[in-house]
Amino acid sequence: MHPRFLLVLLYLPVISLTHAQSYDLIIKNGRVIDGTGNPWMYADVAIQNGRIVRVGTLSATDAKRTIDATGLVVAPGFIDVHAHVEGSLEAQPGAPNFIYDGVTTVVTGNCGGSSANLRSYFDTLRLRGTSINVASLIGHNSVRLQVMKMAFRDPTTREQTAMDSLVEQAMQDGAVGLSTGLIYTPGTYAHTPEVVNLAKIVSRYGGVYASHIRNEGQNVKQAIEEAIQIGREARLPVEISHFKVASKPLWGKSTETVDLVESARREGLDVTVDQYPYTASSTSLESILPSWALADGDSAVLLRFRDPVTRAKIRTEMLASLKKNLRKNYAYAVVASYRPDTTFNGLAISQINQKLGRPNTPDMEADLIMDLMERASLKRIQMVYHTMSETDVETILRYPNTMIASDAGVATFGSGMPHPRAYGTNARVLGRYVRERHIIPLEEAIRRMTSLPAQRFRLTDRGSLRPGYAADIVVFDEKTISDRATYEQPHAYTTGISWVIVNGTPVVDNSQHTGQRPGQLLRGPGYVTVNR
Repeated sequence: MHPRFLLVLLYLPVISLTHAQSYDLIIKNGRVIDGTGNPWMYADVAIQNGRIVRVGTLSATDAKRTIDATGLVVAPGFIDVHAHVEGSLEAQPGAPNFIYDGVTTVVTGNCGGSSANLRSYFDTLRLRGTSINVASLIGHNSVRLQVMKMAFRDPTTREQTAMDSLVEQAMQDGAVGLSTGLIYTPGTYAHTPEVVNLAKIVSRYGGVYASHIRNEGQNVKQAIEEAIQIGREARLPVEISHFKVASKPLWGKSTETVDLVESARREGLDVTVDQYPYTASSTSLESILPSWALADGDSAVLLRFRDPVTRAKIRTEMLASLKKNLRKNYAYAVVASYRPDTTFNGLAISQINQKLGRPNTPDMEADLIMDLMERASLKRIQMVYHTMSETDVETILRYPNTMIASDAGVATFGSGMPHPRAYGTNARVLGRYVRERHIIPLEEAIRRMTSLPAQRFRLTDRGSLRPGYAADIVVFDEKTISDRATYEQPHAYTTGISWVIVNGTPVVDNSQHTGQRPGQLLRGPGYVTVNR
């Protein structure tokens, strides 16, 4: 045999082997929903080096591994635009409650609370490694606390400049925008111009203004108008967080609050909203108290609690708010996590009051709230508040510019009685509101979880199944996907999701968490501008 012929024969199998493994992974035979709102189609998806490289008809022999998605939906990984993972993600980098719910990316730093030093925070996550991608806002409350502590006043010129500098540094370090929690201390002490000044800095760096608005109950319309005003004056996009109507007298008025957002869009203002699909909220116990009572630090708060005259004033305002919202008592407020006495977890304030043998009156319950806070040394007491109507939840969900968000952190399985949204937000939309109640179509629900949030937070290579995009993918059964977490039994992972792929790496494989940590840090346009 001629040596050259022998060389060709030896070389041919090498060519064949190289061709057979041209992709790292192919997902075959699935119904692809690309995230744009387009109707589903049968197609295969090829992944190489963490990126989607082809969507079409592909041979299974062209990949190192093939996933057969026959009978399943293949969609972009879900992007949770409103999360609170500071601290909890470092402790549990696998983020199982998010991953099992199909979430591949979270935007954290919401409600005004973030790491004040994003460069350090990002470095910690990078060294630790995470199963999910992370983007972060810079929180106004965190910035104000660093500069002004718990001062109940406007900033001085020097203080405003110091806050401006912190926000600018955060944008350069990779923040995707500014968040406010104007219902929480110390953010509630800020007037609109203070926030506008900070938002103008964010605007220069291409960021977003995301707000837990100043009121979600009786004054919700004025609070929405304030968020829109900030966007108008600072000339930047506005995201109104966990959009809701949380006051009984206003149930059914979500059509009017949605109209306010749509009116702003007709004006040319880029305003969108996000929502968790539940009729209960979850936040701290202190949010029930008048904001002035929480000013000036813990020692000042405790003095107010212990002074009979001031305590009576706090109680009077609490009861007035209760009456204004057509509530007879605090039976709507349920403890999610109370460290001094875990037997209170899952009980309403009214139930705890009765358990302690106290008189069954709202004023005694108001006193109990202050007592619980004092016993906890004013440390955060997480609550679940049943304050919304199903009609409003569905009205807001129907609005095309509503994104889906959990408003959750990384849950510790079995600990406390957290809001079930920590485990089942996306599955609840797909199971209850798409499959069972037909509130929105499947393709539209996927758009709200993928390309719309990617567009909102300028995650330019995520949220869609298209060549060149990051291979963040979820494969699920639309007939069985379900949220299993309830208010009574909140620790239950979503079912019906078979695979979750993050940057090309399976993190859920055949419904099991692999422990892989391929998540990336997704920095905002200010970081790109400064560091390119």
